[in-house]
Amino acid sequence: MPELTREERLAAAFVDLADTLVRDFDVIGFLHSLTEHCVDLLDVAAAGVLLGTPSGPVVEAAASDERTRKLELAGVEWDEGPCHDCYHSGAPLSEVPLDTDEARARWPRFAPRALELGHVSVVAAPLRMHGQVIGALNLFRDRPGPLEAGQVSLAQAMADTAAIGILQQRAVHASMSVTVQLQHALDSRIIIEQANGFLAHRHRTGAEEAFALLRRHAERHQLGLTDLAQQVMDGTADPTLLGPTRA
Repeated sequence: MPELTREERLAAAFVDLADTLVRDFDVIGFLHSLTEHCVDLLDVAAAGVLLGTPSGPVVEAAASDERTRKLELAGVEWDEGPCHDCYHSGAPLSEVPLDTDEARARWPRFAPRALELGHVSVVAAPLRMHGQVIGALNLFRDRPGPLEAGQVSLAQAMADTAAIGILQQRAVHASMSVTVQLQHALDSRIIIEQANGFLAHRHRTGAEEAFALLRRHAERHQLGLTDLAQQVMDGTADPTLLGPTRA
């Protein structure tokens, strides 16, 4: 099968981000797809997404790789970072080099940790629709030079499309409060983390490789990521996914 062109991948990404009115919509899997599309289509090394709660705190949701997920989670614990600022301001965050006095002053713990991971700058875009901000998207670069304006605009378009998709899904299930929906997302994250750890142990691999295995199996068998993670923990998942028993 011939490799898709960038234009074809771009079109597929927007179709994917708009296709949320499906049964058993999985917000965590959806946001992982957003970060993967960003890394595929933009000149960035990694991406992360944070969702907000109605009471104000930011909660970690998804990232394109395990190291970035841990970085974003640390930012939540420290109450600092680009996504944190972007979500609370509701405005895009222009590219900030991470080795500058500005970055160290704004994010005294986040910036040094990001530099340790090889990132040199970060851009953030809000997930928003008609002034309603539900989260933020971080884009990390690993080489000097600004991200092109067209790519920044594309990132914002993908973030906006994701926000529209999530909000329209919520509208379909209007009887479920936003608080309940966000709690469901957090519960999903917990069961996915548990399944990820289980698979890493069974297959004797790292967390990132275990998550990739989980994602591939979910996509191949058209299963929701959370549903598959629950099957893993229940012991009802495909034995080929569960792997050999370890002492």
